[in-house]
Formats: sequence, C-alpha cells, structure tokens
Amino acid sequence: MNKKKQLAKNTIIIFFGKVCTQLISFFLLPLYTAYLVTSEYGLVDLIQTYVTLLVPIITLELEMSIFRYLIDSRSSEKETKKLISNNFYVLLISLSIFSILYVIVTCFVTIPFRWLILVDIIVCVLSGNFLQVARGFGKTVDFSISCILTGLTTVVSNIFLICFMGMQAEGMIISMALANFICSLYLFIRLKLNSKIDFKLVDHKLLKDMFKYSIPLIPNGISWWVVNVSDRSIIAWILGSGANGLYAISNKFPTIISSLTGVFNLSWSESAALHINSKDRDEFFSDIFNTIMKLFIALGVGMIACMPFVFPILINSKYNDAYNYIPYLVLGSVFNVAICLYSQVYLAKKLSKQVASTAIMGAIINVLINIIFIKRIGLYAAAISTAISYFVMMLYRHIDLKKYVNIKLESGLVIKSVLIFTFATILYYQHNIYLDILNLLVVCIYAYITNREFLKSSYKTVLDKLKR
Repeated sequence: MNKKKQLAKNTIIIFFGKVCTQLISFFLLPLYTAYLVTSEYGLVDLIQTYVTLLVPIITLELEMSIFRYLIDSRSSEKETKKLISNNFYVLLISLSIFSILYVIVTCFVTIPFRWLILVDIIVCVLSGNFLQVARGFGKTVDFSISCILTGLTTVVSNIFLICFMGMQAEGMIISMALANFICSLYLFIRLKLNSKIDFKLVDHKLLKDMFKYSIPLIPNGISWWVVNVSDRSIIAWILGSGANGLYAISNKFPTIISSLTGVFNLSWSESAALHINSKDRDEFFSDIFNTIMKLFIALGVGMIACMPFVFPILINSKYNDAYNYIPYLVLGSVFNVAICLYSQVYLAKKLSKQVASTAIMGAIINVLINIIFIKRIGLYAAAISTAISYFVMMLYRHIDLKKYVNIKLESGLVIKSVLIFTFATILYYQHNIYLDILNLLVVCIYAYITNREFLKSSYKTVLDKLKR
C-alpha cells in the first residue's frame, strides 16, 4: 500500500501542474481556430513538430539520464552536485554547437521566423532538462508549479499577441518560447542550480556512463517523433498546410489522453525505478497496469461519446472536417498508454536499447502506411497509421517484456475493450442526437462498472483524509 500511496501522491501533485497546462492549451482552441486560418495553424504546428524532433538530438537525451542518475544519488550532496555540473557542461556545449550550425544552415535555407524558432528551441531544451532535474530531486511540487506557470504564461501572451497585437502565427511561437523561458527561470532559481554548478567536477567517465544510458534513447526519441508527428510532415508535403491544420485540430482532443498518460508516466517512472527489484514486483506492476488501462480505456470511449456535444462548441466551423479523424487517434492514444507503461519498466531495468528498437519498428510501420495510402484516403491514412503502429508496438512490448517482468492482463479486459470501442465508434458516425445521448449513457455505465473498485477506494481514501 505504501508503494501505491506514494505513486498516487506523486501523480496527484504532477496532475495539477501538467493538466492545468494542457487544459489551458485546450481551451485556447476557440481562440486559435477563430483568429488563424487552417494554413497558419498548420504552419505553427509543423514548426513545433520539428522543434520536438530537434530537442532529443541536441540534448542526446541527457535529461532522461540525469533524472535516472539523480534518483540513485538523492542521499549524496556530493554526487548530486557532480551530476548537475556534468549536465550543464554538456548542455552548454551542445547548445553552442547547435546554434552555430543553425545560423549557418539558415543562411542558405529560408525558414519562416528563423530567430524566433532558434530561441524557442533553446528554451525548450532548458525547460525540458530542468523539469527532469526537478523530478530527479523528487521536487514534484516545484515541477507542478513550473508547469502551471508555463500554462498561465501561454494564455496571457497568446491573448495579448494574437487578439490585441494581431501577430497570429508569430504570436503563437513567441508565446511558446516565453512560456518555456519562464518555466526554466523558475526552476533554475527554485532548485538553486547555480550553487550546484562547478565545472571542476566534470568527470568524463561519469559522462560516458550517462551517455551509455541516454544515447540509445535518441533513436527512440526520433522514432516517437516519427510515429507521433511525421504524419504532419507527410500531410503538409502531399496535401498542403491547410490539411495539416485540420489534422492538428483533430489531434488536440486525443492529446488530452497523451498528456494525462505523461502525467502518470512521470510518477510511474520513479516508482518503477525504485521498486524494480522488489519481491512483489510482478504483482505490483500488474495491478498498476490493469488499473491504469481500465481508467484510460474508459476515458478514451468517453471522449468519443462526448465529441458530438463538445466539438461544435470549441471548434470553428471551418475546421469541421477534423471531426472525422478523432476516433482513430483516440484509439491510438489508448494503445500509447500501454506502450508508455511498458517503456518505464524497460528503463527501470536500464534496457534503453529495447525501448529504441521497438519504437523504430513502430516508426517504420507508420511512415509506410502513410506513404502508401495518404493519396487514396487522405487524412484517414495518417490517423489509421498512428493507431496501427501503436498497436504493433504495444503488442510487441507486452510479449518481449515477459522476459524481464511478468505483467498479467486482467481476465476479459481485451474483449470488453474491443466491444465498447466498436460500439462507441459506430454511433459516433451516425450524426444522430438520440444515438449520441445513448452512446454517452452506455459509455458512462461502462466506465463506472469497470472502474468501480478504483472509484470506491479513491472515495474512501479522500473521505479518511477529510475526517483527519
């Protein structure tokens, strides 16, 4: 129970920070779709897509290494200072090299908003790294606060720059950069990182060990980029930035599931690393896996059932076609939940190469399906390819991971999940208000029945806390 309580506590703290940021971004959709045409929104989404590609390459995924090593060194101030110093040493070198190369390349290649994009990349690298340092220290509250600051900065700057300054696409990029800068500044000051940097402590043997862990994650990061967002590049190349804008909007809804997965994954990665060698490991991991999957399956079908009511309210009519692709992307995001749970078990055992190889496989499948079918079925190809590639990755990892940890699925979970997804999706496309209400009702009943033990347990825990 102590393991579960600690996991729940960390998840709740991180939840308030990350979900606040995601919800703020989500509720900015009416602003974006009202003030930006599909091609402008598609361009900004494409820029952010390439930023997410470049960050793991620039950092050599060092942020994942620093997080993992800090967990093992929490009790030693000397080791912590040594790790932080080596971390900053690499960051300074990698950012300097990248900036020089970027300036040289952009002298010959025309890139819109070139300087804004460079600033955005730099602050993204810093904020991503500092967030992992905060997690490595166990400072989940500071992690959460920094995420909230990021969200609030995004809202204020977007409203001001887009609505009042009329900057549109440029305003969105400035807002992203400013939000990441505020996040980085807060964490740098709050974690007192300046007092932990001493370049005399740079240890090339330590760096070699850290890179041995992180470098196999680079192809994994790139592969995730391919699976997640290469769709945008292929869409923009073949169908144009307007189609990319539509696809980006349809992806915004499943992104809620991905963000919530990320929230849990942040605390799960720590628990997995701490308890990977426990005697009751298999039982604990299986329990967590089944509980989380039931919750996210209910959330996924719930999102499909709610879309007929929510979509017209949040999205401008010029983006109406985005409605068609949401169920496939939601299905893919639910598969992704399982993938992420399995990933952290691999990483807890420091098997980063296995994570990379399975991600590469998924990336190849995603690209092939896209290229073969996108001219024939348009944006459906991108949505379906994402779902299929995630499914293959999930299945492979489930089978492969049994060599290290035996995670057992709850009886009947797969069959019930297939049936409810099929039911919800069929009714989704009927465009009938009575069937939409029926869909929502059935899904709510399903969600309660499959998660009632978890809900009762959570209710009892909250009640006990209030009584105290």
